Amino acid sequence: MDAVAYDKKKYTFEEFVELENASSEKHEFYQGEIFDMAGARLMYNLIKLNISVALRKKKEQTPCRPHYGDTRQYIEKNTLITYPDVTVICGEVETLNDDQFHVLNPSVIFEVLSPSTKDYSRSDKFKLYRDIPTLIEYILVDSESVYIEAFHINANGFLGVKGIPWH
Repeated sequence: MDAVAYDKKKYTFEEFVELENASSEKHEFYQGEIFDMAGARLMYNLIKLNISVALRKKKEQTPCRPHYGDTRQYIEKNTLITYPDVTVICGEVETLNDDQFHVLNPSVIFEVLSPSTKDYSRSDKFKLYRDIPTLIEYILVDSESVYIEAFHINANGFLGVKGIPWH
C-alpha cells in the first residue's frame, strides 16, 4: 500500500468501522492497518463523475447500477475495505450483515489513476480485488495519458485485457 499509514497500532474490523463512521475523511483498512486516502484533483473527480453519468444513462438497459466513490467495498477473503472510484452492482446490493455500508458484490470496479495511485491500483489493489467472487471487470482510467485498460476476470482470476484510448 502506498498510502500513509494511520499509525502503528493494529485495529480490529469493529474499531475501524467505528472510527470510519465518525470520520469526515475516507480511509482504507487492510490487515488491521488504516491508511489515509488522499484528496482528489479536479480532473480526477470530473472523470469519476463522467463515468458515473455515462453509466447512469445506460441503467434502463440493464439491471446494473453505478455507485459513486463513497461506496465502501469490503472483501471478506482478504479483509480489504476501500472506496473504489465507481462501482457497478448488477442485481440486488449485498452488504455485510445487511449493514448498508460494506458492499460485497460488485460486478465492475472503475479506478481512476493518478500519479500517486497508479502503481498500487495496477498491482496490489488489483490482486486484492480479484478475491471478490462477483467481480467480472476491473477498469483503470488513466487521468494523465487518456487511456483505459479493461481487465476481464473469470473464476480462475485473470482472463484478458484490452487497452482503449479515450478522447
